[in-house]
Amino acid sequence: MSYAETPAGSGTPPGGLDDALLKALFTQSAVGLFVLDPQLRLVRTNSLVEGVGTEEYIGLRFTDAFRLDDPQGSEQLLERVLAGEGPVREHLVRGRLRRIPGDRIFLVSAYRLDGPGGPGDTALGLLSAVVDVTERERARARETTLAAVRDAVGGSLDVATTCRAFIDSLVPGFAGLAVIEVVDEVLRGADPPVGPLPPDTPLRCAASGRCDTVRGGAVVGGAVRGDEPGRTSPVGGTRRLPPRTPYALAVADLRPRLVPLTADTPWLDPDPAGAHRLAETGAHSLIVVPLTLRGAVLGLVSLYRCGAAEPFDEEDVSLAGTAATRAALAIDNARRYEREHVIASTVQRRLLPQAERHQAAVETAHVLLPGRDSGCWFDTIALSGARTALVVGGVAGEGLQSAIAMGQLRTVVQALAGLDLEPEEVLARLKETADRLAHERAALPPSDSLHGEELRAGCVYGVYDPFTRTCTVARAGHPAPLIVGPDGQRITVDAPEGPGLFADDSALFAPATVTLEEGSLLAFCTAELLADEHAEDRITRTLARPGRSLQQLGDDIVYALPDDTRSAGAALLLARTGTVSDHRVATWDLAQERTTPATARLLVRDRLQGWGLDEDTVDATELIVSELVTNAVRYGTPPLRLRLLLDTSLTCEVHDGSTASPHLRHARTVDEGGRGLFIVSRLAAHWGARHGPDGKVLWTEQELPGAGTH
Repeated sequence: MSYAETPAGSGTPPGGLDDALLKALFTQSAVGLFVLDPQLRLVRTNSLVEGVGTEEYIGLRFTDAFRLDDPQGSEQLLERVLAGEGPVREHLVRGRLRRIPGDRIFLVSAYRLDGPGGPGDTALGLLSAVVDVTERERARARETTLAAVRDAVGGSLDVATTCRAFIDSLVPGFAGLAVIEVVDEVLRGADPPVGPLPPDTPLRCAASGRCDTVRGGAVVGGAVRGDEPGRTSPVGGTRRLPPRTPYALAVADLRPRLVPLTADTPWLDPDPAGAHRLAETGAHSLIVVPLTLRGAVLGLVSLYRCGAAEPFDEEDVSLAGTAATRAALAIDNARRYEREHVIASTVQRRLLPQAERHQAAVETAHVLLPGRDSGCWFDTIALSGARTALVVGGVAGEGLQSAIAMGQLRTVVQALAGLDLEPEEVLARLKETADRLAHERAALPPSDSLHGEELRAGCVYGVYDPFTRTCTVARAGHPAPLIVGPDGQRITVDAPEGPGLFADDSALFAPATVTLEEGSLLAFCTAELLADEHAEDRITRTLARPGRSLQQLGDDIVYALPDDTRSAGAALLLARTGTVSDHRVATWDLAQERTTPATARLLVRDRLQGWGLDEDTVDATELIVSELVTNAVRYGTPPLRLRLLLDTSLTCEVHDGSTASPHLRHARTVDEGGRGLFIVSRLAAHWGARHGPDGKVLWTEQELPGAGTH
C-alpha cells in the first residue's frame, strides 16, 4: 500500500498517522470496510455489516461471503476496478448472509489500491465499502407500491377494470400472488352489507395475478395473469369462505391478518382447494385484508409471497391496509356508477319501443348498442294515409337524467306526430318544448347537481309516403339519414342541419324531400356511428349487400364498427321502402254534388263486401263516409276524392281543396245539425285532419275484428 509522507517536524513518527487512520477506519467507521486481494478474497474487514464475522470471512471470495444473486456480474465489475477502469460508487447488489435469514440489499463501492509506483503499478487489491440498505430499499419499495396503487386505482368506473388495476399494481412488486374477491351482490349493484360479513356469503373473484418468483421486491420470471387455468383462483368464479380460516376471520372482525404458511398449517384442512393452490405456488407468507368502507364489507384481498421471497412483516400489513382502503373506495365509486348506469339503461329500455311495429308500406329493424350514452332513442310511428314517421335522436351525456330527458322528448315527438304536422313543424315545436325543459333546469336551486348542467340533444325526423314514394326529412343538430337505392347506389338527402334542440340558435328548420324507388334502404343513426370519416362509406357499402335482411344488415354495420365506438352507446334504425298493394286500396274521384254522399255509400259497401269485411264494419264505415263526404260537399271545394285503405285497420280518407278544418262540437237537443264529427268520433278508433299544398284530408281509422288476418 502507498501512504502519504509524514511532514518533517510534525512530531508524529513516520507511518504513525497512517496507522492511526487505518485503525480509526476499521474500528470506528459507520460503513463496513473490506480489503480484498487481487484474487478478490477478503484479507481484512471491520465486520460492521451485521452478520459478517471478522475471522469467519477472511480468505473467502467477496461473492461467496455475501452470496450474491449475480456473483458473475459482481466479479466482473470488481475486476474492471482492479484493472484500473475507475472506481464503483454505490452499486446496489442483492444477496444473503450466513447468519441472517432472508434476502438482503447492499450498497457497494469499490476502489483500487495502487502499488508503490502509483496508478500504473500493479494493484495491491481493492477496498470495498458495503452498507446494508435492506430496510431503506424496502421502505422505498413500499412507497413505490403505494404510488402505483394511487396512480392505477380509481381512474375507471368499471369494477372489473378497477380490480384488475389494483392487482397489477401489487404484482409482482409487492406480492407474488394476489387475489381480490368482491361480495357477489355488490357486483350486481346491491349495497354492501354492514360488517361482520355473514357466513356463507358468496364472494366472486374479480381479479387475480401471480409472478413466478419475487425476491425482496425484485421479479425473477414474468408476471402471469390470474385467469390462466390452474394458476390462481379463476376470475369470475365464486366461493364461500371456509370457516375457521384467516379469510373468514378477517371479514368477521374486519381486521387484517399476517399469517405464516407451512405444510402443516392446521386451517388448510377444511380448505383443500386453497391448500392445493398454496402448494402449487410455493406460498409461505399471507396477508388477508378485508375491503371495508364506512363499516360495510365489499370483499377481501389475499396477498401471498412465494418461493425465496422475503416473508411479509408488519410494515407490509400496514401498506396492504392502506392499499385496500384505496381499492375499496374506487370499487364503491365504480359500483355506484354501475348501479346508476344499470338504472339509466333500464329506464331507457322501458321508454323505447319493445318490439318492431308493423307499418303499412315500410319494413323496419333497429339495433340499440348499450354503452355510456343512455339518451339515444329511435321510433317508428304509423301516420294516417299509410305513411310512416322514422325518428332517431339523442340527448348528450350519460346517466339517469339523460334517460329521463330522452323519454320526455320522445313522448313529445309521438304527440306531435299524431297531429299530422310536417317534419319541420314537428322539430320546431319539439325545440320549444326543449327550451322549456332547459329553462326549468336553469331555475333549479344552485345546490342541485343539475343546476347549470348543459343540455344538448339532436333529432332527425322523416316521413315516408308510399303513395307518392317520397321521404321528407328535417333534422335538428343531427346527422341526415343515409339512403341506398335498390340498385345499390347511394342517394343524397340534401336536408339542411337545423339548430340543436337545446341550442340558443332560433333558425328555422328546412325540410328536404327525395323520391325513392320501391326497395330503397334508409339508415337513421346517432352521431356515434358516424364518428370517423369513413363511417358513411362503410355503412352505405354494407347496405348495398344483396340478399340480406334488415336485421342482418344492422348486425353487419355493428360488426364493422371501430372498437372504441361500441362503448359509447348508439342507435340505428333501418327501413326498407315499399308500396301499398293495389287490391288493398280503393280510390274514387267524386263530384261536388248533393247526391255524392249516397253514391259514396254504395261504392264503399260494394268494396268492403268484396274485401270480406263483416256487416257491422260495413255499416259503420258507410255512416262515417257519408258524414265526411257530406261535410266536404257542404263546406269544401273541389277536387273531392275518397280513398279506402285496408291493412290491420281500415282507413277512410276524404280529400277536398279547402284548407278550413272542421271542429268536433256537441250539438244541443234541438239542433238539426252539428252531429257529424261527433258520430264519426264514436265510430272510429282515431280520426284527424292533415293539410297539404292542395287542400286537406279528413281521415278515420277503425279497428278490425281479427286484425292482421287480411
